Amino acid sequence: MKHSYVKQCDYVAIFDADFQPEPDFLYRTIPFLVHNSDIALVQARWKFVNSDECLMTRMQEMTLDYHFTVEQEVGSATYAFFGFNGTAGVWRIAALNDAGGWKDCTTVEDMDLAVRASLKGWKFVYLSDLKVKNELPSTFKAYRYQQHRWSCGPANLFRKMVMEIVRNKKVSPLKKFHVIYSFFFVRKIVAHIVTFVFYCVILPATVLVPEVQVPIWGAVYIPSTITLLNAVGTPRSLHLLIFWILFENVMSLHRTKATFIGLFEAGRVNEWVVTEKLGDALKKKLGAKAPRKPRLRIGERLHVLELIVGFYLFFCGCYDLAFGKNGYFIYLFIQSVAFFIAGVGYVGTFVPNS
Repeated sequence: MKHSYVKQCDYVAIFDADFQPEPDFLYRTIPFLVHNSDIALVQARWKFVNSDECLMTRMQEMTLDYHFTVEQEVGSATYAFFGFNGTAGVWRIAALNDAGGWKDCTTVEDMDLAVRASLKGWKFVYLSDLKVKNELPSTFKAYRYQQHRWSCGPANLFRKMVMEIVRNKKVSPLKKFHVIYSFFFVRKIVAHIVTFVFYCVILPATVLVPEVQVPIWGAVYIPSTITLLNAVGTPRSLHLLIFWILFENVMSLHRTKATFIGLFEAGRVNEWVVTEKLGDALKKKLGAKAPRKPRLRIGERLHVLELIVGFYLFFCGCYDLAFGKNGYFIYLFIQSVAFFIAGVGYVGTFVPNS
């Protein structure tokens, strides 16, 4: 953006390195900007080329399909606002400059830019029928780093911008409420914390304290309805719903920790680790003539917090099986196994060491 030729340009298209736009991408995005002077951003949808690589990538596809179908499409249609994904989008350069340009005060500079542009009165458009091929992280290590940044960054941005949003005069109170409450507070903070605290702390604890009763509509009916509505965006994976729930509960621990780090600006708040994408690297390694036996690095594979929560759930399950009447032990045992599997890092694709 600092090159001299940029002064002659009106728009900038942004892609991450693993994205593969179709030849007609600009033909399908630029007209929205040319014919609507108040539009700052046109965002395309992501299409995952490796969603079938392993079970973890299938789980990611379900989560991100909900993000695109509900969060971005609804935000675009109702408030002309959503968080820029950092890639597969075209910005109006004038809007980008009007918002203050790129800033590195958080690890979600793309979302930061979108919020600042929205506060200046600019509008966004999301195109669900325009899909750009890209790759999902398929190793558990890469996915954990990515989820830390995606959870910590928005929480930290919320801390830094909430009062600026409140004091803003250019957008309506309804839009400010949407950005503060729905976009940030509910989706970026409360969702992670409530998922982990309710399903992995409070619900298991009711087994140990029988005086505390969670009504069945709160423990089963409402969460099941919400989960089904979240999963309908990926109908081909509905049969994996149970695995997705267990996996999301496990990741909620990691996301909750990252959210608190962002809110309180703790040690890893500005940690930036580029998300590793394997591409053809795995095929090349597996296709080598005499691959060495993979070295097992126990320190890298073990995740202590996941193991601790797994033991806690397993203990609660044993107690419920012996003394309880709720029948929660079935869920507790299965969920504890999910935490144990994540705790020893047996998730995702394994890349042999060269």
